[in-house]
Amino acid sequence: MPSRLPKRVARLLSLVTLAAAGLTASTTPPASAAATATVSIDANQRLATIPAAGVGMNVAVWDGRMNDPVTSTLLKDAGVTAVRYPGGSYADGYHWQTHTTEGGWYIAANTEFDKYVATTRAAGAQPIVTANYGSGTPQEAADWVRSANITKGYGIKYWEIGNEVYGNGHYGAEWEMDKHASKTPATYATNLVQYANAMKAVDPTIKIGAVLTTPGNWPDGIVGSGDTMDWNNTVMSIAGSRIDYVIVHHYPNSANEGELLTKPQTEVATMTRALRDLITRYAGANAPNVGIAVTEESSNFALNTSPSGLYAPDVYLTWLENGAFNIDWWNLRNGTDCKNVKTIQGATDYNDGGVVSSGETCEPAANTPFPPYYGIQMMTKLGGPGDTLVRATSSGSLLSEHAVKRANGDLTVMLINKDPANAATVNLSYSGYTPSSAAPTVYSYLKNASAIGTATTGTAATQTVPAYSIAVVRLRAGGGGDPGDPGTGACRVDYTKSEWQGGLTANVTIRNTGGSPVNGWRLTFTFPGDTRITQPWNANVTQSGAAVTATNVTYNGDIPAGGSQSFGFQGTWSSNDANPTGFALNGSPCS
Repeated sequence: MPSRLPKRVARLLSLVTLAAAGLTASTTPPASAAATATVSIDANQRLATIPAAGVGMNVAVWDGRMNDPVTSTLLKDAGVTAVRYPGGSYADGYHWQTHTTEGGWYIAANTEFDKYVATTRAAGAQPIVTANYGSGTPQEAADWVRSANITKGYGIKYWEIGNEVYGNGHYGAEWEMDKHASKTPATYATNLVQYANAMKAVDPTIKIGAVLTTPGNWPDGIVGSGDTMDWNNTVMSIAGSRIDYVIVHHYPNSANEGELLTKPQTEVATMTRALRDLITRYAGANAPNVGIAVTEESSNFALNTSPSGLYAPDVYLTWLENGAFNIDWWNLRNGTDCKNVKTIQGATDYNDGGVVSSGETCEPAANTPFPPYYGIQMMTKLGGPGDTLVRATSSGSLLSEHAVKRANGDLTVMLINKDPANAATVNLSYSGYTPSSAAPTVYSYLKNASAIGTATTGTAATQTVPAYSIAVVRLRAGGGGDPGDPGTGACRVDYTKSEWQGGLTANVTIRNTGGSPVNGWRLTFTFPGDTRITQPWNANVTQSGAAVTATNVTYNGDIPAGGSQSFGFQGTWSSNDANPTGFALNGSPCS
């Protein structure tokens, strides 16, 4: 379909030229593993804090269901905290003021920018916007920032300049729209600085991202005609000190399921080291503050079947452990032409890049989740923003492991069994943590399942993980019982804001760190300064002087143990918009 063509063409051309450049990855499948493995967790060895925008998702303006009410529910239930717009290569032809594209590309109704922001907010997530480099101007991008953040108070923090701009024909392959007379990396970098200057003149709090090629993938390392360095070194040498983060896309090239499932471990750490080296070399004193965002990530193989369900959480968490602050799966809904339907691991694969069905003629009903959706959702059982990823290692080549130390003292461990035929008996050992002797809660996503299961099973020392499945083991600290429940203060509140002179938008996330669900919530807090709330969303909010009370609305009153709910607001201030203090959930103090 024309609506999918730019992204589909981009991906196919990338793979063709990757092979032509001799940069393909190994196709050797992993060796067979024993049915028993040992996993060691060091709770004292911190890898990273799960960032606020860590678990992201792409949406695209060709998706007419983008802003249906079910979309915010799907995003929220999957634990998505960032949503990227307007959709891959479309960004370089998209004009936000008219909601049109160059080249006659299809745009569906009900996909306007303001509606997208409302959907993203309803999901408790933050927007990530790709500004039009290919056919736009710095002024157009600055006007978008002004409209979004100053006029409407959306407080959008992350803005990337262009999509896969290196696909503009400079290296031969051409899929990305770029109407500049010169298509060299030096031209992009010079214009990037102009975009950053214009946009930050409007709102200096925003973060600007630069498009880089993915290390080890075409055209990384290629010096184009008339250039003196490759894309990444050229862009960073000119713009490295003026940007806030770098952007790469990761579509691994795999010949089979076994190879796909090695990619998080064989590719991600190498790529992030290469990116960090570039940042250190060119960003100067600001290098420690320059982040890494993977604004498109996909299995690129077995898209709708169990291998991608295993790959998704493994690759997200591996990127996060290696320092990325944002990973956005391609795509929430993508669609398929139904021409390459096949059976993979006992289930139908529709070759649809979405995590839920678009309802094409060969597919199940629209919005039916595919395995990658459930894999992403399993991360909500492991941890959330502010929790700490800690070191975990495995003796099994077909077992991936990730561990999180949660704010309430719980330790959670994700075990991914990549053996399609055999269950894995996993022996767990701990350093810096003593688990309770009680049987742990175990969340599981089984091969080809259509839901996540929950059981109290096994021990802290031994778990059995069925073939081709994911288990998240939730452990309490030794000494018994839950560390508390919402009635005794087991809650945490995350408060983030985007501010400008006289105004702000804020997002408030209530986390139930106890062992019992909350059924109906009332959050109170106090502003130290003169902030006044003018427009809330996802909560009923009243304010008396500095004191604020927020209560749930009809659709978000339940907070399961380990879960969260979010709301936000727009406000004004005169002299002091200091963060609120004294958070209390249903009368009990929160951290």
